[in-house]
Amino acid sequence: MIMTNNDALDASIPVLTEIIEPERDFIDAAAPSPSSPEPMPPAALSPDADKAAEAPSPVDVLPPTTISDSQWEALEHKISERVLSQLQARIDFVLEHRVRDSLADALQLAVEGMAAEIKRGLHHTLEDVIARAVAQEITHLKTNKNTPAEPPA
Repeated sequence: MIMTNNDALDASIPVLTEIIEPERDFIDAAAPSPSSPEPMPPAALSPDADKAAEAPSPVDVLPPTTISDSQWEALEHKISERVLSQLQARIDFVLEHRVRDSLADALQLAVEGMAAEIKRGLHHTLEDVIARAVAQEITHLKTNKNTPAEPPA
């Protein structure tokens, strides 16, 4: 049986806790990157700043990205294809191993059955050959007993 390392294949399967980032093609070019928020004014960072006039969070500062329905559909289609191809590879891998294991079991049973049948056949053949040889020897002894033996010279 061939043993392979499943870790490399398993690492390519997305899990529900992973965040799939949309490709840059689908994000509006005018929208600033969420990873580079605008710097907060120094007054907002000082401990004496008025609590009512707190600086807005980076989420509030960034304008929402606008992605059209056709872009969402294209992104959804691309993600679906990627996930399906990864799942198909994993399913093929699992099915191949299950078929291989099932065939190995079936072949083992077939070989054991054939070996038992061959043993029975050999046992029967040996019994017949031995019985025939004994019968011939007995017949030969009986015929020699009835004929006078020649005197030794």
